Amino acid sequence: MTQTITLKDKRQLTPDVHAYTFTRPDGLTFTPGHATEMTLNRDGWKEEGRPFTFTSRPDEDHLQFVIKSYPSHNGVTEQLADLAPGETVDIAEPFGALEDKAPDAPATFLAAGAGLTPFLAILRERAAQGTLQGCQLIFTNSTEADIILRGELTAMEGLTTHFTVTDGPAKTVEKAKVDRAFLADKIHDYSGHFYICGPQGFVDDIRDALNALGADPDRIHTEEGW
Repeated sequence: MTQTITLKDKRQLTPDVHAYTFTRPDGLTFTPGHATEMTLNRDGWKEEGRPFTFTSRPDEDHLQFVIKSYPSHNGVTEQLADLAPGETVDIAEPFGALEDKAPDAPATFLAAGAGLTPFLAILRERAAQGTLQGCQLIFTNSTEADIILRGELTAMEGLTTHFTVTDGPAKTVEKAKVDRAFLADKIHDYSGHFYICGPQGFVDDIRDALNALGADPDRIHTEEGW
């Protein structure tokens, strides 16, 4: 069953990422980390559904999505960047993408670029519940300007953040590739749960590195194997 939601607000977070706040339909439930298929109510786009992760918490009175636009693709995300308050989109039933397997236990979240978005609702829910102690976020981007919601993330009590960039100057963060050596330096306990999201190459490389460092393969979670 699809439901129609209305855009209330759109806020630019980075040069190509926006936060979209929509109305929330009655009866909609989802788990932090889950996603929905969104379809634009615009001529020529009503059959072009795309999956996006909820970034708001399940008990909030609105829905939020943080979405990166790709203008060169001339696709749905470019249309979304042009969306104005008052326009509507349709969303389908939420489905599992990633979810927090042990909400009260320490965990490590590893994200590249827009791969952060599935973790936002999880981290926000943990922050609200006070269960972020011992958790860490390793978040890599091309440049400092690409870091999504850096201020909010660093302010989360109990969460240790490691921001890295791979291109351009690194004035306030580390310039480094997130690889096995980087992980070995930042992670000192491999008994917990690990969550990875980003481009497929990043996911594969990080999974392999964690396995080599001694993480339990059953505690390494990605979108395709949640």
